[in-house]
Amino acid sequence: MTVERVAVIGAGAMGHGFAVQFARHGREVTLVDHRQSNLDEAAEQIDNVLAFLEEEGMLAAAPAEVRERISMTLDRPAGVADRDLVVETVSEDLDTKHEVFAGLAEETENSVLASNTSGLSIADIAEGAPGEAHRIVGCHWWFPPYLLRPVEVVRGPDTADWAMERATDFVEAVDRDPVVVQRDAPGFVWNRVQAAVVRECLHIVEEDIASAEDVNRAIRDGYARRTSVIGPLETADVAGLELFQTVVGELSPHLSDVEEASRLFDDNIAAGRGGIDDGAGFFEYDRSPEEITRERDERLAALGRLLDSEE
Repeated sequence: MTVERVAVIGAGAMGHGFAVQFARHGREVTLVDHRQSNLDEAAEQIDNVLAFLEEEGMLAAAPAEVRERISMTLDRPAGVADRDLVVETVSEDLDTKHEVFAGLAEETENSVLASNTSGLSIADIAEGAPGEAHRIVGCHWWFPPYLLRPVEVVRGPDTADWAMERATDFVEAVDRDPVVVQRDAPGFVWNRVQAAVVRECLHIVEEDIASAEDVNRAIRDGYARRTSVIGPLETADVAGLELFQTVVGELSPHLSDVEEASRLFDDNIAAGRGGIDDGAGFFEYDRSPEEITRERDERLAALGRLLDSEE
């Protein structure tokens, strides 16, 4: 079944990004939220994203044409009626998700119900909608969804094959690459890898092996740049599995295996250095959060164009 009509529950950063990505690929999208102020802000953000994509040469249609495919409402039952797919992207709180899915179970019949959770168990989320677990899937997009291609499609223990297929087909139809997660494991794929990388980066800093600046640069300009064109397992193939086996075997005993987040998080947060909104985190920032994220998006867009042109 082709997904033509989509509802997005939650008009935050991911919600407005979903609306843009789905609508730019011809889907009719209804953005649902419980606050009008959230919808108003999302409308502004949608216009900003469309303008950005047009500037970057990444829109096949005029922004106004894409915008016409997006509607907004505070009325969730009306917003999700007759939708082929409903994507939830509310806060990462299990009680909140239970409330949303309990409502969706009553307000929809044959829709696939997808959660954009980045790490909560799909089985746990499905407990909010007894009897409907067969049509609940994980559908974890990476931010921003209109620039990053992979999307984790996660099978819960009771997810039906047809629900997985519809979600996977939809991801492909809106020009994204599905990463099929066959088992509902904590963190799925991306967040498990990201957490492992961050844990080891902070371990290196804590052990005075290298500074935060140099560790960040080594990953950003070295490992991540190479990984953008050849994945880590392909890299092992190129180097030779025996060599990689030896290197990994020698290093593994020295890598961090702590089970709690680094104390460097607490130290910075206690010092009022919570990230770019505070003007400081692990690093100092003399630009606005908007300027920082705009530069990130410009670089992602440029990288995406380059990699797409080589395919």
